Amino acid sequence: MKIDLTDTTSSKINKALVQGRRAIGTPAVGMVLTLVLVTDEENQYDALKAANEASREHPSRKLVVVKRVSRSPRDRAKARLDAEVRVGADAGTGETVVLRLYGEVMDHAQSVVLPLLLPDAPVVVWWPVSAPVNPAKDALGRLAQRRVTDTYAAENPVAELSARADAYTPGDTDLAWTRITPWRSMVAAALDQVACDVTSVEVEGEEHNPSCELLAMWLADRLHVPVKRTVSKGPGLTAVRMETTCGPIKLDRADGSLATLSIQGQPDRAVALKRRETSELIAEELRRLDPDDTYASALRFGVERLSDETGSSSKTAGAGGTSGSKPATTATPAAMPKKAESK
Repeated sequence: MKIDLTDTTSSKINKALVQGRRAIGTPAVGMVLTLVLVTDEENQYDALKAANEASREHPSRKLVVVKRVSRSPRDRAKARLDAEVRVGADAGTGETVVLRLYGEVMDHAQSVVLPLLLPDAPVVVWWPVSAPVNPAKDALGRLAQRRVTDTYAAENPVAELSARADAYTPGDTDLAWTRITPWRSMVAAALDQVACDVTSVEVEGEEHNPSCELLAMWLADRLHVPVKRTVSKGPGLTAVRMETTCGPIKLDRADGSLATLSIQGQPDRAVALKRRETSELIAEELRRLDPDDTYASALRFGVERLSDETGSSSKTAGAGGTSGSKPATTATPAAMPKKAESK
């Protein structure tokens, strides 16, 4: 069921939600959180589709905030709020409200969203594109327990990681980090099978992919060994190669779907390591609403590493956006101990 409201208010939207629930015969509210999507008209369809699929696991009220730029100065001075209320089959599991803001009300989106939040339920804000530099200080970000961004959608992804580290606040997270969860699990599982010390690591992936940088930062932060970042044609991450005192450990994925795990003295194994859809990434982030300390530690380590060791390579390439030069080898600071921590 869809209800269109033109030049409306938050109060009328709340009444429309109640009206819609009664019309489809489900007056009870069974949602566990409010998911606020801040996007533009171009990307709102894909973002909402991903959120609807994620809502099968996390029933939620989805508030889509779309800021519409008016064409004339007169229209830009006039504040207006249009809304589309969706309940039932049109809203996935939960409810959906698409809010289109015009004029001066664009600068006060939090005033529109606040009355529509579910009472006594967590709030998650997701910026699929054009995330603020400091999400925690954004007017909508202040309403949330978790703030989800995606550095992969930034113009200069690698440089964006440095800005994210400077502005990090507990509760911030990044879909570029979520994308490497299966890689981190597989690498940890591989290290659990051997009683060796890691001496060096190489992370290989496509250029301008922040997930590759984050995986390299995490490995350097946890293992305290030199980490080399090399470039491949992709897709995404293609390999992690570790040199240990017992021989090499390799996790290679050339096709974006199936990887091969090679451990010295053991037969090679094929492991499923497919690239995941955005809906799966969002669903994973909604499973935990507490601060991700591991992400914070890896991100903060990376700021120092990128600025000290890759200022003329990876960071420069990221800042160039369309630069044809490829990042050179990057490593952890020389002062880091070479012996791995316990696995």
